[in-house]
Amino acid sequence: MSEPLLSVRNIVQEFESRGPGGVKEGVVHAVSDISFDLMPGETLGIVGETGSGKSTLARAVIQVDRPKSGSVMFQDRDLTELNRRELKKVWANFQMVYQDPFTSLNPRWRIEDVVAEPLDSHRSLSRQQRRAKVRELLELVGLDPDTYLRRRPMELSGGQAQRVAIARAISLDPAVIICDEAISSLDVLIQAQVINLFEKLRVELGLSYLFIAHDLATVKQVSDRVAVLYLGQLAEIAPSDRMYETPRHPYTRALLDSVPGLDPETGIAKRPVTLPGDVPSPLDPPSGCRFRTRCPLAQEICAEVEPVLAPCDGGGRVACHFPLDDHGRPTNGHPAGAAAVASA
Repeated sequence: MSEPLLSVRNIVQEFESRGPGGVKEGVVHAVSDISFDLMPGETLGIVGETGSGKSTLARAVIQVDRPKSGSVMFQDRDLTELNRRELKKVWANFQMVYQDPFTSLNPRWRIEDVVAEPLDSHRSLSRQQRRAKVRELLELVGLDPDTYLRRRPMELSGGQAQRVAIARAISLDPAVIICDEAISSLDVLIQAQVINLFEKLRVELGLSYLFIAHDLATVKQVSDRVAVLYLGQLAEIAPSDRMYETPRHPYTRALLDSVPGLDPETGIAKRPVTLPGDVPSPLDPPSGCRFRTRCPLAQEICAEVEPVLAPCDGGGRVACHFPLDDHGRPTNGHPAGAAAVASA
């Protein structure tokens, strides 16, 4: 078995919250003790509700915002111990693709200069070499260089602009691309095209992805494994197919139930089920299991003891005192049995 490309261990990210006059209101527990591995050539999907800590986790991993504690191992180096000069060299291996390409592309620059920006920072190329590389990158993402090289971002459609952003992201031959809601602003047809492009580049260039999204259907389509975040903590991580067929965490089950679709047996439209309650404030997260205030299976132990990620049947790990079995029933002697899930 190959070694992990990226090993994240016990990452904690917290921020001080200040009110009027700069008075400290408390500490925002944005990311709490998250660990995972990213394998070479793998796409790891990261899902969760708004405010669950997905983007904060990504920024902490690549040290854009230094985490409070934890380690991030890449090529036998702990990124948390590197200074800014050393990090700049490592950052060539990590590139971001954002939700809105127009906010990440300089509107005054021509596409040639936008795509070449990382090359200008990290490589010494002649003008002829620079243009040849940009042309190669545009062709790789499906854009005709003769048509787009001299255009500016505002002359592009959303899909074309995102392709330019992807061309810029792969210009330094990175090891990891972090897609932060990279397709959520595109229409369905363009989403499919960009997803196919991501997969094509993964195969051809040997890329690995951290794919952040709230659209569970999209995450299933592109990911080898999926990590589910809730209020800054990892609720479950498992192979994509297994998680979508037999989720182990009640929160994962609730996320899947909230997605409209068709019943596979009857073909009848399935009405989405909304998860009751609101996400608690990260300023004052619940004791024990952070999901317990919205969980239909919560018991006294859930308030007293924080569950830890543990291996579960079918592969993956889950942080729950009463993980679900293949039939959606709580295990570990839950007193309500199947009735708890049926009434949720």
